[in-house]
Amino acid sequence: MSVSLPSLSFAGIGLMGLPMCRRLLAAGYPLKVWNRSPDKCAPLVALGAVQVATPAQLCHGSELVMLCLADTAAVEEVVFASDGIASAARADQLLVDFSSAEPAATRAMATRLQAACGMRWVDAPVSGGTPGAEAGSLAIMAGGALADIERIRPVLAHLGQRLTRMGEVGAGQVTKVCNQMIVACNALVIAEVVALAERAGVDAALIAPALAGGFADSRPLQILAPQMAESRFEPIKWHVRTLLKDLDTAVRLSREQGSATPMSGLAAQLMRLHGSQGFLAQDPATLVQLYREDEA
Repeated sequence: MSVSLPSLSFAGIGLMGLPMCRRLLAAGYPLKVWNRSPDKCAPLVALGAVQVATPAQLCHGSELVMLCLADTAAVEEVVFASDGIASAARADQLLVDFSSAEPAATRAMATRLQAACGMRWVDAPVSGGTPGAEAGSLAIMAGGALADIERIRPVLAHLGQRLTRMGEVGAGQVTKVCNQMIVACNALVIAEVVALAERAGVDAALIAPALAGGFADSRPLQILAPQMAESRFEPIKWHVRTLLKDLDTAVRLSREQGSATPMSGLAAQLMRLHGSQGFLAQDPATLVQLYREDEA
């Protein structure tokens, strides 16, 4: 006897949301989609998704309502606006937020949503970038009730290689902050390395293959160093503004917890400087330009 798949909804059809939705449709899930810019839903509608006009309509007939939005403010608006998710959600539905948002705000929104309509919240930010979203190899770090995370595990298996419950609501966002601290600082050091190698007369394109398998190796090194060495900044796979937002969240979280994060604080300043030079909407591979220009 065949088992019917749960109906899903998804808000936020951006660099990550689009390939994630494609994978859900390929796995056979009925899917409703919404995006602030409606035209971005067109490729998914062509694959069988149903486009809706408001976030509230995502709740009609869906078991899971998923979000992948730009920041905390966008999440709050999509959930709590007059035509938002909270206005139409039910207690038997789950909200799954793949966005990178502030942990304290996430906990507050989860409490507010459950009080309003009974809908429970799982924060499930992801790591792996657009290549991971396309391949279904994302690392997913989740915060929420154990039963809720187990309920979504079969669906998220189509999106990620690993889903780890980190604790109660908000714990996924704390873990994503830690992830982004490592990624952003790594990206800045890789940019320094490439610029230094170039200035010292070394072929920077050889850095990544030369260090492969060694103690300094990493996925960011293998992805970013060749892009930086070749000044290959298109297509844009992620944004400087995203790393800056996450570093600012890390600094705020460290203050709240009384924890020292001097490296991430410096990284936030450098990322902000780079963004102020017109790179906010560009790929982080452009960070190498910060050092090239400074030393020119």
